[in-house]
Amino acid sequence: MSVPYETAAYEPRESPESPEEHLARLLGRALNSFELPDETIRRLDCALAYDGSLHSAHHSAGLHRETYRHTWLLADGSALTLWELVHNTAPGSEPQHEVYVDEEELRTATGRLPLPADTPDFELPVLMQLSQVAEARHTYVPDGSADHARRLLRRAENPDRPGADIASLLATAAAHQITQAFGRPCRAGRAGLCFSLYEHAFLLGDGSEISLWEVEHTATPDGRHMCEVYATEDAARDAMERRAARVS
Repeated sequence: MSVPYETAAYEPRESPESPEEHLARLLGRALNSFELPDETIRRLDCALAYDGSLHSAHHSAGLHRETYRHTWLLADGSALTLWELVHNTAPGSEPQHEVYVDEEELRTATGRLPLPADTPDFELPVLMQLSQVAEARHTYVPDGSADHARRLLRRAENPDRPGADIASLLATAAAHQITQAFGRPCRAGRAGLCFSLYEHAFLLGDGSEISLWEVEHTATPDGRHMCEVYATEDAARDAMERRAARVS
């Protein structure tokens, strides 16, 4: 499938929350958030960035259980992870959210759920074999991934964005994961200048993987947000450096 590219105003991200907002939403929906240690909450007050992903899932006979890994990068360079358990095994089948500070607590809570013990932990579409997922670098979520790729490429404003060949490959995307990329920081020459780098990893129908690298920044003449997409991390970081130098 060929995607018609168009230069348009920046679209808001699908998950624009700050690290603090991610934490507030997690604690707000978790029934047991009051059990978290005060020290954990205090450490998260200085979070600089956030990353979340699906860790495992179980679906059987109308019952479901998912676990999610929520990780924050702290100001001292360390990382802190909370584990979220989501299930519908309570009376009424309404989704219940719980949060834990380590995997041992998570496993204990999961073991109490009334789910068949002999059911495979992950049930994914047939086109994604479990062996392929086990070898993959990412934890993927099968959720409108081909459409996500199309919209990502459509909102990219850089002329050297990936072309129709990449768009054609991504039309077969069966699952994806978005993570914020850390590492080498980009220079910021103007007060209020903001750069963010995200990896959009896609699992294709044949089991192969491909990533696109999205740069969000305000290095524009009027300070508006702009989205650029590149095929490699190096190209994305080089673009960030050029943008920053241009407004220094």
